[in-house]
Amino acid sequence: MTIELLEHERIDELQRNGYRIIQNEKKFCFGMDAVLLSGFAKAERHEEVLDLGTGTGIIPILMEAKTDGKHFSALEIQKDMAEMARRSVILNNLEEKITIVAGDIKEASKIFGKASFDVVTCNPPYMDQNHGLKNPDEPKAVARHEVLCTFRDVAREAAALLRTGGRFYLVHRPHRLVEIICTLKEYRLEPKRMKYVHPYEDEEANMVLIEAFRGGRPQMRVEAPIIVYERPGVYTPEIYEIYGY
Repeated sequence: MTIELLEHERIDELQRNGYRIIQNEKKFCFGMDAVLLSGFAKAERHEEVLDLGTGTGIIPILMEAKTDGKHFSALEIQKDMAEMARRSVILNNLEEKITIVAGDIKEASKIFGKASFDVVTCNPPYMDQNHGLKNPDEPKAVARHEVLCTFRDVAREAAALLRTGGRFYLVHRPHRLVEIICTLKEYRLEPKRMKYVHPYEDEEANMVLIEAFRGGRPQMRVEAPIIVYERPGVYTPEIYEIYGY
């Protein structure tokens, strides 16, 4: 299928089901965190999934390839990014499985309705206003810094969107872990599963993956960590498997 590309856009291979994705190097390109989240999250055959702040649409596209989820919706506040994600959905002939919606995370439960999903995923902005924000209008700043929403906004809306017993999956930075867990519990999102991600075996974690249940009982399992590199430039077998090489 021929898809029109705008200035600075390119099409990248995803190594899954022959899927491809449109990205704009001047705005924002997905990273390993999104790929790891798509491998950590689960969706069963009957389940409806929503990705908050989808950006390029990478998470719903990869989850459609990796899971049996029934349908994948995705919300993105930047209209040009949402339109680019829609073109990626069309590029992969996934219009019946993935729906991209332009809208604000802070209004997500109003847009979709409360208790509408079995699974919610999010790769939220990691940095708050105290972490080197230079231009709040740049797409990269919106993706990386809490310019348009805070983690509290994300947790509140995820809790409202999920049915009782539904699952929230996110990737974030370990330095905010205490805040993250406290905020999740405040909104009755009980952390049940956690996995750290380390660049190398002997280095401290720089990412954390969390699964939380809506209304779950307190008990969390910390799984074996993911190690990204065996040595410089060489991924571990687990990373190659997650990427699909």
